[in-house]
Amino acid sequence: MDGGVGTGKGMMANEGFTGYWAVILGASSGFGAATARELARAGMHICGVHLDRRATLPMAEAVKADVEAAGVEALFVNANAADAETRQQVTTALRERGARVRVLMHSLAFGTLRPYIDEDASQEVTQKQLEMTLDVMANSLVYWTQDLFHAGLFERDARIFAMTSEGSTRVWRGYGPVSAAKAALESHVRQLAVELARYGITVNAIQAGVTPTPAQAKIPGAEEMLREAERRNPSGRLTSPEDIARAIRALSAPGLLWITGNVIKVDGGESLVP
Repeated sequence: MDGGVGTGKGMMANEGFTGYWAVILGASSGFGAATARELARAGMHICGVHLDRRATLPMAEAVKADVEAAGVEALFVNANAADAETRQQVTTALRERGARVRVLMHSLAFGTLRPYIDEDASQEVTQKQLEMTLDVMANSLVYWTQDLFHAGLFERDARIFAMTSEGSTRVWRGYGPVSAAKAALESHVRQLAVELARYGITVNAIQAGVTPTPAQAKIPGAEEMLREAERRNPSGRLTSPEDIARAIRALSAPGLLWITGNVIKVDGGESLVP
């Protein structure tokens, strides 16, 4: 297969999960880890890309073990998902396995949390840091989509999900670079949705409610943010990674081609309450 998408034959028989692959960027913790486990239980093979050093590597190993325990294949790659070499390594490995990809999840949370302007200029975000944040947290979605598409790995009726947040339209101290990346990510989602519609591939951003994850803990004022989100949420609790995973599984059901180009809120109503 030299490009484009597969035929998707037999998809209805196995409900679009069993025997297909999900590629999850950021698979070792938070939303990515929960989604890897959820889709594995549904019968999907999991390709997880993560970047972990010795201290956090056990988290990735635990996710991989849970995926394998579900009786599906687990291809986990510990490398920088923003590097072209990583994309080449993964697409080659998937093609060698004859993989048919029905889900690509972009859940990369590696960026700089610094103000744009500070009386101490040394505390301001630099050009290199800002470009890195946008490249990892936004632009890499485009590059992964391009590479998987041209490798012929996407099935027709495939799903692409990108994790965004309410921060794409909000201002918090030091959050500017990540906020800009989330806004760019949502723009990429809209453009990709239009360009991939003819191939039967949907693209949506998932806006999670405030969720206690390793990435969230790094945001300045994280604890206050959690308290305020729990107060606001009419469902009476914070969003969990498993809430997001269940939503992605539901949205990955076959035939939902008319849901594309959206920012889908999965937050228990949190964003509705001031």
